[in-house]
Amino acid sequence: MIFMKTQIQTVKGTREFYPEDMAVRRWLYSLIEEVSTSFGFQEYDGPFIEKIDLYAAKSGEELVKEQAFVFADRGGDLVTLRPELTPSLARMVAARQNELIFPLRWWSFGNFWRYEKPQKGRTREFFQWNIDTIGVNTPEADAEMIAICATFLKKAGVTPEQIAIKVNHRRLMEEKIAELGISASLKPEVFKLIDRIDKMSGEAWAQTAGEIGLSEEQITNLTTLVNDHELWKKSPELTRVFAALEYLGVSGYVTYDPRIIRGLDYYTGTVFEAWDMGGEGRAVLGGGHYDNLIGDVGGKPLAGVGFAMGDVMITLLLKKYGLVPELSQNKDSVLVTIFDEVGMPASIALSAGLRKQQLRVILYPEEGKLQKQFKYADRMGIRVVVVLGPDEIEAGNVTIKDLKDHTQVTVPTEMAELVIRGMLAPQ
Repeated sequence: MIFMKTQIQTVKGTREFYPEDMAVRRWLYSLIEEVSTSFGFQEYDGPFIEKIDLYAAKSGEELVKEQAFVFADRGGDLVTLRPELTPSLARMVAARQNELIFPLRWWSFGNFWRYEKPQKGRTREFFQWNIDTIGVNTPEADAEMIAICATFLKKAGVTPEQIAIKVNHRRLMEEKIAELGISASLKPEVFKLIDRIDKMSGEAWAQTAGEIGLSEEQITNLTTLVNDHELWKKSPELTRVFAALEYLGVSGYVTYDPRIIRGLDYYTGTVFEAWDMGGEGRAVLGGGHYDNLIGDVGGKPLAGVGFAMGDVMITLLLKKYGLVPELSQNKDSVLVTIFDEVGMPASIALSAGLRKQQLRVILYPEEGKLQKQFKYADRMGIRVVVVLGPDEIEAGNVTIKDLKDHTQVTVPTEMAELVIRGMLAPQ
């Protein structure tokens, strides 16, 4: 056998999921599934590889030119590992628009890739929760999507003091920016400027504003605008959004913030982000209302609203606040030991019989000292161990040991299932 002198490292920014990591990922998925389906959403997914043209029109120049993993396939077409799902969703809807029943309520949890600098809470490969309502154009639909965010946070045990959802409206901001005498041609740059206000010093922000063509008066007025937390009251849509959130019982998680713009170009109305309020100062998820995305990929225009949440940052924050439960993929499993070579067939048959009774059974793969097998079970997080030695085989019994309570009982084999379930039952 040839051994390599050096280990081959993973590709930068990719991830490995050992069993303990996979347990957290599955727990997060189950929580996402529970929340999504409780609001009546259906699960779907799209391709992992898309043509870059799908994103070029609406996702924004930064995502396409700097963050997408773009390469030529063997036919010469430029394709990319998907950096987001909403454009794929729009294409899928456009392709079967005459067959689908609207409004659509779809959700997904899948793998995505962005070529950016790996850092805390951000990797090049990540899993993301996407959820959208398509075919309805009301503030109440926007409010329900925000309520889904809040419901997830609440079910995860997060308080509004830990993570809060910040809401704004792009059309409101467009109107107010126009009132400042800022030309429509500067809107994309001004939106980017507002989006970056918390990432820059006040001096650098004002300097950048001047460089894109704003006068000193416009910079002063724009600064006042992005600090006006009562501005939402001038938006008929946002007043309805906040009223609906009261009825939905989640208003405690939601606040208005005129600095929330969202970087993706396809948002046209309500936009929102969930932010860590406990010192990290990072967005956990983001989304908003879009009007033209389906039409832009060849379908009939349909409004929609949705959001996306990556698994990396939310998992970090849930761990930070002590909200990820102790998880083991073996916590409901049973270990059947092998006493010796003579008793091995009986242990194999017992493990098969217990599986037929819908128990999760691990058969120790070789004969060995029982203490070694007990130690293995303990280290693997297995609570219940079943021993079948010569005495038990002769009497038609099994000995069942609870490693947590340090108790054991010998019972007839036909009673094994009942006893095991009692030991595994939540206390």
